[in-house]
Amino acid sequence: MPEGPSIVILKEEVQQFAGQEIIAASGTSNIDIERLEHKKIREFRTWGKHFLICFDDFTVKIHLLMFGTYLINDQKELKPRLSLTFKKGELNFYTCSIKVLEGDIEQHYDWSRDVMNENWNPKKAKESLEKIPETMICDAVLDQNIFSGVGNIIKNEVLFRCFIHPESLTGKIPTDDLNQLISECSVYSFEFLYWKKKSELKKHWQAHTKKICPRCNIPLHKKQTGNKKRRSFFCTNCQVLHT
Repeated sequence: MPEGPSIVILKEEVQQFAGQEIIAASGTSNIDIERLEHKKIREFRTWGKHFLICFDDFTVKIHLLMFGTYLINDQKELKPRLSLTFKKGELNFYTCSIKVLEGDIEQHYDWSRDVMNENWNPKKAKESLEKIPETMICDAVLDQNIFSGVGNIIKNEVLFRCFIHPESLTGKIPTDDLNQLISECSVYSFEFLYWKKKSELKKHWQAHTKKICPRCNIPLHKKQTGNKKRRSFFCTNCQVLHT
């Protein structure tokens, strides 16, 4: 599943179509696709893993799910969920969720929850974590209502950086460590963005999919953790279990 930084890259890649009129729209999505024809795109935005195509009175929300893809000025043999044709160029989305949000987009999202948004508010994240003290931190970090945009790669790398075991209970983690974790969720997301643009993201992974701890030189553990059962890669020696 693409994480927040990858959706930011998508937004940057389609800027050529901002302000442009959609000449034709088609696809297998069950939204009212004809509604999009001859509409001008006001802007593109992102909220975590959501890609937003904003018009004057509604927004098309696209979530790439686990295996979604997109192509700019190119097509697959597979029928797209949504295809937008412009005077110069086209934009195609495949294997994704597409919904329409009516009215002002500002009424649909709390931008302060997005770790890559200029309005990101770490204090709100801290308040939310304090309300779920019995939740494993591996689940809390993936909660999009707390850390919008954070996915499994960011989770594993941030927990490793902060020396925190993924099965630690949120309410048992020392305040300073929790504050560092909250900060790193945003910091690492921007580093992820920088490295992905340079096509060198995997080179910087310290824990995710790795077999040996770079700090302790012992095998890392691989386990499906928390209620979400997502893959965690962690060191039982240097990542402290707070329970």
